[in-house]
Amino acid sequence: MSEEDSPYLRQHAHNPVNWLPWGEDAFSRASEEDKPIFLSIGYSTCHWCHVMERETFDNLEIAAFLNKHFVSIKLDREQRPDIDEIYMIGTQLMSGQGGWPMSNFLTF
Repeated sequence: MSEEDSPYLRQHAHNPVNWLPWGEDAFSRASEEDKPIFLSIGYSTCHWCHVMERETFDNLEIAAFLNKHFVSIKLDREQRPDIDEIYMIGTQLMSGQGGWPMSNFLTF
């Protein structure tokens, strides 16, 4: 993550969660390991995204659970608004509301 163009993705390079950027490598890993995907969408100036990072993604117990049971993908909504829009529409249809950070559990 430290090599990514997105400042938001680089901000998460130090997390104990084994984040991968959105892309074929992450999807291949999920398929090969037969794991669902945990998708976290946010952006670099999002206050609540920073709170979630401190309170959740920096928690070693939560990170260990995510690393064991999921392939975790971090997505910058400013870099990929097309993907953000798809999952935001789904989130809003299912819950009646939406915002960031947005978390989704995906299977394929």
